[in-house]
Parts: sequence; C-alpha cells; structure tokens
Amino acid sequence: MAVTRSRVPRDLAVLGKLAVMGVFYVAVPFTLITWAEQSIDSALATILQGLTPLFALVIAAIVLHDEPITINKVGGLLLGFAGAAVIVARHLAPTAGANPGAELMGELALVLSCLSYAAGATFLRRTIGTRKLVLDPITGPRALRPVEIALPQNIVAPAVIAVPAVLFESGTGGSVPPSAAAWLSVVWLGLFGSALAYLLFFRLLNIWGVYRSSLITYVMPIIGIILGVVVLNELIDLQTMIGAVMVIGGVALANAPIGRRQLYGRAAKPTPEPAVAAATSPSATAD
Repeated sequence: MAVTRSRVPRDLAVLGKLAVMGVFYVAVPFTLITWAEQSIDSALATILQGLTPLFALVIAAIVLHDEPITINKVGGLLLGFAGAAVIVARHLAPTAGANPGAELMGELALVLSCLSYAAGATFLRRTIGTRKLVLDPITGPRALRPVEIALPQNIVAPAVIAVPAVLFESGTGGSVPPSAAAWLSVVWLGLFGSALAYLLFFRLLNIWGVYRSSLITYVMPIIGIILGVVVLNELIDLQTMIGAVMVIGGVALANAPIGRRQLYGRAAKPTPEPAVAAATSPSATAD
C-alpha cells in the first residue's frame, strides 16, 4: 500500500462489498480446499477446481450484461476441462484404505469452493469493477487498485475463519505450524499463492472479465507438471503433453475472435449507470 501510494476507501458501502469478497473469495474457499485435501488427493482436487470456469460462465452470464455465453467460450471450457482430465487421469487410481464417505465430502467441499470463487469474482466485477470509488487527493476520483481490493478482504477473512477455528480446532493439538518446514510452507503460500496471486488476478479480472480470468484454473496442472520435473525429477509422458496442449488450446479458443455467436446473455441496461456517490462524498475520503 505504501509503495503504490494506495488508499483504503472510507465509504462503508464499499468496505461492506470488500468484506463480502473476504468471505466468499478468501475465507470460504480457503477453508473448504484445505479441509477437502485431507481426504482426497491433489490430482482429483485439480480436476474439481476446473469446475470454476463452468460456474463462472453461468453466473457471469446471468448477472453481467457484457459476458454472454458464446460458442467459443463453451468450446474452450470443454476442451480445457478435457485437457485437465487427461493430465491428471493417470493419478486417479484407487488408494488402499481410503474412506469413501470422507472422499465424497471432500469432493463436495471442492465443488462448493469453485462455486464460491465464481460467485465472488462475479460479485466483485458487478459491484466494484472499474467504478471510481476512491477519492484520491492527487488524481481525484478513481477505481480501486488491486492492492486496495485485496487488503480489506484479507483482513476480514482471518476474522471470519477465527470463529470456526476456535470452535472446531481448539482441541486438535495446537493452532500454529508445528515445524520450520511447515512455517515455510504457510509463509510461501501466503506471500506467493495468495498475496501476489491476488494482486495479479484482480488486475486481470478487470481486463479479461470473470469467465476468461477463471480459465487460469486450467493452467494449474501445467504448473504442477513443470514443478514436478524441476523439483521432483518427474518425467513428462505423451499423455501429459497431449493434455497440456488441450489446456492451452482451450484458453486460446475461449479468447479467439471466431465463434463468438451469442448463445445466452443478459441484456444491457438502457441507460448508463449514474456516477457513484461514494466517490464524491466526504465519507469517501481516503486514509
């Protein structure tokens, strides 16, 4: 915030919207994902997280007038999901001693996390987007920067998570990472997997929109493969290469200039939205 000279809006309506994002885009999915991966393997988790673009496609088309469902989006969605399935399919062999009930609950939790991500991204673009909600003394009213969107969310999320953590985990053997390696993992995920990733994603969200941004889910298996080769000396087989090509092809198809015939979309408002009062009111002055 200091380096970018960013500011937090004081308008309670704007802060309330960011608080909602903190619940549905941070607290809920993070909790569901970390809980789910105690009972299902990472390959299956990767496949299920590929449902995020599917939810985003439907929710964004219903809520936003500028993100209709088109032929190329549907084609990209199907091709990308198929590629993700091809990549991780070889890791889906049944595990001895697995608990089917726990696995089912984990799978449902992953699906709900995808729904929460898609709903949160759509809510952000619908209520905040590029609206001029910060009154900057230098530039005047302007849109929120990525760090101004991310910081309030990640202040709200720990407060929300703290309540169930105290209720359900206080007797499970401690509430802090038990070793230096575990601390490193948590810090690494916090700095790179969350903080930096959010700043990049919120910037991308305003440029690409909800559906196209959600397609980054399909890149995750590719990153996992690269890290597996570099860190764990794993080998890339033909099946993995085919899946990677399908994933990249799906993203390219969804963003292609061809096949943009609209299948479904919400009609645009007949009149432009009025200027946001918060941007010019005294309560919108920044810290």
